[in-house]
Amino acid sequence: MAVVTELRGVSKRYRRGDEVVHALREVSLELSAGEMVALVGPSGCGKSTTLNLVSGVDRPDDGAVVVCGVDLARAGEAELVRARRRHVGIVFQAFHLMPHLTVEENIALPLALDGRRDADRVRDLIRRVGLEGRRSHFPAELSGGEQQRTAVARALVHRPAVVLADEPTGSLDSASGTAVLSLMDDLRRQEGAALLLATHDETIAAAADRVVRMCDGAIVAVL
Repeated sequence: MAVVTELRGVSKRYRRGDEVVHALREVSLELSAGEMVALVGPSGCGKSTTLNLVSGVDRPDDGAVVVCGVDLARAGEAELVRARRRHVGIVFQAFHLMPHLTVEENIALPLALDGRRDADRVRDLIRRVGLEGRRSHFPAELSGGEQQRTAVARALVHRPAVVLADEPTGSLDSASGTAVLSLMDDLRRQEGAALLLATHDETIAAAADRVVRMCDGAIVAVL
């Protein structure tokens, strides 16, 4: 399978007062189209920092983060924004749906931000995540599982090469969490997107093609 995302010797440091915090230490990782990779480890081990770098929200101090041929560490602002909008989808633990937009409008938002429209694609994803009867509802009218299914569809609507998920089931009960994970797994296989998720849940990690264990900002094992 084609490599769609690559981290090469990536390090990230933050300042906390006079202290320098090493969030990542020379991390190297490849993601191939259609595979699911789980990042696991204790809080503060570097999982969320890794996702932030792949999403282009942050940039590394050293190394390269390459998504679909674009090095996000060195890209200009316009190129970075374009790469994020076209190649990266994000599923947040807290959903982050726009409260004034309907389910259908929330799902279509990534396309709108990139100046595109694809009503057929939006309708297809609404059907595939089982929200046909909720398409005109607002987030406040949805259950937690329905909100997260909306977020999953939104992350995939623009056909990204890589989908990032930070504790995607952490705000859900076990039944809803299992259903959302199964949905994400099915959709990434159908869509051919790489799925990179951070989780504390070993059950979720066990469903991945690869498990990357992290500690103190470094990869300590790949299973």
